[in-house]
Amino acid sequence: MPLASAAGIRLARPPAASGRALVVLSGLLAVSVASILAACVVGSISLSYGELFNALADILRSKPSTLAATLLELRLGRALSGFSVGATLALAGVLMQALLRNPLAEPYVLGISGGASVGALATILFLGTAWMIDAAAFAGAMAVAMLLFGLAYRDFRGSGSSEGNAPLLLLTGVIIAAGCGALVSLMLSIAPDSRMRGMVFWMIGDLSTTQPRYLPWVILLAVLAFAMKAARSINVAAMHADNASTLGIKVGSLRQGMFFCSALLTASAVSSAGSIGFVGLIMPHACRFAWGPDHRLLIPASALAGGSFLVLADTVARSVVAPQQLPVGVITAIIGVPVFLLQLHQLRRR
Repeated sequence: MPLASAAGIRLARPPAASGRALVVLSGLLAVSVASILAACVVGSISLSYGELFNALADILRSKPSTLAATLLELRLGRALSGFSVGATLALAGVLMQALLRNPLAEPYVLGISGGASVGALATILFLGTAWMIDAAAFAGAMAVAMLLFGLAYRDFRGSGSSEGNAPLLLLTGVIIAAGCGALVSLMLSIAPDSRMRGMVFWMIGDLSTTQPRYLPWVILLAVLAFAMKAARSINVAAMHADNASTLGIKVGSLRQGMFFCSALLTASAVSSAGSIGFVGLIMPHACRFAWGPDHRLLIPASALAGGSFLVLADTVARSVVAPQQLPVGVITAIIGVPVFLLQLHQLRRR
């Protein structure tokens, strides 16, 4: 029997594991729906669940004609945007950690978010409109991704090991991120006071100005489909790093696919809501800690958990000192730091 076929048999999901995955994903899906419903009813003006369903019926029939329907339309759109951003960041974190084989990897580690920050802050500095800010952030992120790919092209071609030259790739990304950080500091130092607040809020991460859009969902679902198709190969590469190519894995193509997908996810998330930290770092670790390292479960579980987490964090951000709103990036950091430290403590005990 060929070695690759033998590996395929060893990696087949047993019936018990399939049932466990179905239970886990069903539970996370229920949590996702509950988080979106909670975001719709919580705020400076609370809605009961009866008012919520009446408002939903009003929206489906025609344009919102009541206060409850107007509130629901605003909150539901923001919650769905927040869910897509959170799921995008968590999925990008999973792919980055698999690509770099580094538990500290996150969507922003390679400097792609730095390119988005340069594009967005430059547009804010020169009085660009909202759609121009999003477009400039996306373009800046993808420009840095292409630059990084060009500089580290040889690292992606390696096929002898799934690890490749990950340290060199990481170092290249850190250097690019430092350069983007210098440009960001320069723009902040010369920005007038009237634009400084908007620039700082964008850098921290904020969902208050997001608009429901289809493109982030299309990117998320397309990359999720790719990641689920490649999950078995990612597992093999993780377990047999030095022999992955002999087990039938096209390591170079796999690493390139993970890089471009994680870069696309990062660009989509940052252009939608700014740099929101900790979601792409702690959610993959939390899911891995709870349900194991199998990427066939880890990938969809992280996406659902990341979306739910960001929706709940944004609900806290806009309601804890209502009517004033806090940047959601502050809330994710406040929650993320102790959660990550707790995870490290549990790992040490194990």
